[in-house]
Amino acid sequence: MVYSNLSEKELVASLKDGSKSAFETLYNQYKKRLAGNLFKLLKCEDLTLEILQDLFLKIWDTRAQIDPEKSFKSYLFKIAENMAMDYYRRAARDRGMRDKMILASTEIYTHIEEQLFKKENAELLHEAIDLMPPQRKRIYTLCKLEGKSYKEIEQILGINAKTINSHLFQANKFLKQHFMSESGKGWMLLVGMILKGI
Repeated sequence: MVYSNLSEKELVASLKDGSKSAFETLYNQYKKRLAGNLFKLLKCEDLTLEILQDLFLKIWDTRAQIDPEKSFKSYLFKIAENMAMDYYRRAARDRGMRDKMILASTEIYTHIEEQLFKKENAELLHEAIDLMPPQRKRIYTLCKLEGKSYKEIEQILGINAKTINSHLFQANKFLKQHFMSESGKGWMLLVGMILKGI
């Protein structure tokens, strides 16, 4: 039988009956799109491949429960989203997993910072800025919140660009640690943003 010529419904029915060829055909049809969606959620290639593999193992193991009359595509993408959410739930409880995910992605803090500047989350950002030393707090506020240039800040505070840059680097480092910490509110904010595709 040429499985590539079968409809999705016919392929799923064959999969349900235990056809490895139907399984491979469905895997090849959906793996790239699923990987793309998972990567948007996980921001990490290794995690994406790991969950993609687990997803199709789960499909094979539970093939008898699949309904060929329903959309297999919707079924696949829903399971993929649930598995990504489960990963974040486990990571929220497991510091090692959380650290692994943070190290795996350079984009994550950028997502938090962008979201914190939105009005509804401004309070979280201001609470964190208030924890900084006075000079660092002032420089960060002038640059990031008021949008002033280094030259303008130099004139206002009478300091050079190197000092400004050093304070901003330390401020960003502090905020990243604060919002990624076990107690930081930003961790669950981040999870929510990623799962919403922000």
